Amino acid sequence: MASAASPSPPSRASAMSSPVAAALLLLICTLAAPAAAASTGGIARVFPQRTSQEAAVIEWGHSAIISALDGAVAAFGPQTSQGANFEVETAPVLARPIDGVGKRPKKEEGDAESGGGASSTPTSDMELPPLENADEVAGNMVIMTDAAGLSGVAMARIAKESGAAALMVVNTDEDAGDYIYRLDAETEEEAAYAAERIDIPVVMVSLQAGNVITTALVTDDMDASVVNRGGGLPDRVRLYAGGDRPFFEDAVSKSPMVYLIHNMLTSEECDELAKMAEGKYDRVDDAAGTGNYLENTMASDKPGKPSAKGVDRVVLWKGGIAGKMVKDVDERISQVTGFPADHFSDFQINRYEAGSSHEPHFDINPTNG
Repeated sequence: MASAASPSPPSRASAMSSPVAAALLLLICTLAAPAAAASTGGIARVFPQRTSQEAAVIEWGHSAIISALDGAVAAFGPQTSQGANFEVETAPVLARPIDGVGKRPKKEEGDAESGGGASSTPTSDMELPPLENADEVAGNMVIMTDAAGLSGVAMARIAKESGAAALMVVNTDEDAGDYIYRLDAETEEEAAYAAERIDIPVVMVSLQAGNVITTALVTDDMDASVVNRGGGLPDRVRLYAGGDRPFFEDAVSKSPMVYLIHNMLTSEECDELAKMAEGKYDRVDDAAGTGNYLENTMASDKPGKPSAKGVDRVVLWKGGIAGKMVKDVDERISQVTGFPADHFSDFQINRYEAGSSHEPHFDINPTNG
């Protein structure tokens, strides 16, 4: 698995994963500058882009079986810091039309209505009428997609005018099935409208998450038309602030998949790992042409030219340090990623400083198959 070029480590915690059985998990504590870069189509992106303050959870089920989705809270409307003013517990309802527009025509600016009378056809996204099933939506969480290209504020306005208690926006980008972002006003006019009128929580979930919640109660004999009308949705959902709960951020959606996992390690755990590593670091030298398979340091792809510059490394063998803290971390990683703890490697601690860099390289150890 190839890792992205990283001039310095991301803050708190991060992870790389793939859909195959063997995955590489990286937990990175901030020892120097808190930034990481990935390149998509030649455009560098800096991570993390999401924060715990915008992280929300949509949850349903009972004490025995709980299902939950990650959501990104919009920059407008109630925020996670507002406690009870943000939280909602209600029924989820699919919008009709699902994208807020459907086949309803939108009149272009400047078009004249025949006969010279006033037109009832909306002239902008901010004039679209309430949803066709507004009676069903009223008091509930409405689920809409962004397929029509409406802005977040325009969708929130439709939801608000339809009487919704909250809005869930599904990102329909099929090339980034797990990607979500923080919706924001796109113009000054939208910002002013949202500040004055939008008082319901607005969250975005990924395409994968949208598929999960809309099929939560689907049975083998359920007709597709029933599912498309919301028949597979849970009876009730609860929306609340994610707080310090670990959540995923989709950095690269394929070739390979790369995720950051926020809040995987606590500050205290980072400090303890750094303390364990102190005095044991060796400078990474991968220019010799041979790999150190024992400590997962692979040789540079360019013999004689190091890919790691100014990077110090130590491997903490869990057999010798495994106490409560290590076991807690292993258990948390297992719960969040779904991989059993006995598949995890020993802890590798890398120390970066000003000027350190690591070019794109392969972290997978060939001796592990």
